[in-house]
Amino acid sequence: MARVLVPLAPGVEELEAVTIIDLLRRAGAEVVVAGVEPGPIRGSRGVVLLPDVLLTEVASQKFDLVALPGGAEGSRRLAESAWVREALEQTLQAGGRVAAICAAPEVLRRAGLLQGRRVTSYPGALPMDDTSYTYVEDSVVVDGPVTTSRGPGTAVDFALALVEQMSGGEMRARVEAGLVRPESASR
Repeated sequence: MARVLVPLAPGVEELEAVTIIDLLRRAGAEVVVAGVEPGPIRGSRGVVLLPDVLLTEVASQKFDLVALPGGAEGSRRLAESAWVREALEQTLQAGGRVAAICAAPEVLRRAGLLQGRRVTSYPGALPMDDTSYTYVEDSVVVDGPVTTSRGPGTAVDFALALVEQMSGGEMRARVEAGLVRPESASR
């Protein structure tokens, strides 16, 4: 069973956070939702999310994937967290994967994890003059152990890509079938 860390900070994009958590749990992953501060986390649209644990309690544990939901303010706060950087670096060093959607690819950039990669993000979230990566406008971009995506409208595709990476194509198909997505929304 895949073990996934989803850090949450105030200002998180709720749609992205809940989609990542929900679809990975549907696939049987152990998803640990960790707040960067104690207590409930208020998202960018006022929805209150209740993390399972405080990030400081689990950041040094082993995860197969660290998935960062976006939201401008939430991403800024994630980027400022040494605990988030530690979890990202440890996960990659152990052969795991990292993922970020919307404004959160900036967290990966600040941690030096986008160098030499193809990436995407919410329009304007990543500096276009940074030549250390190649920016593309695809909905979901997978480059080695790093997956990035554009925003709330791509959250389901992003989370399904993570399901496939963690549990394989058959599980992705099973989870996607349960969503009853129209043919035009499928990959």
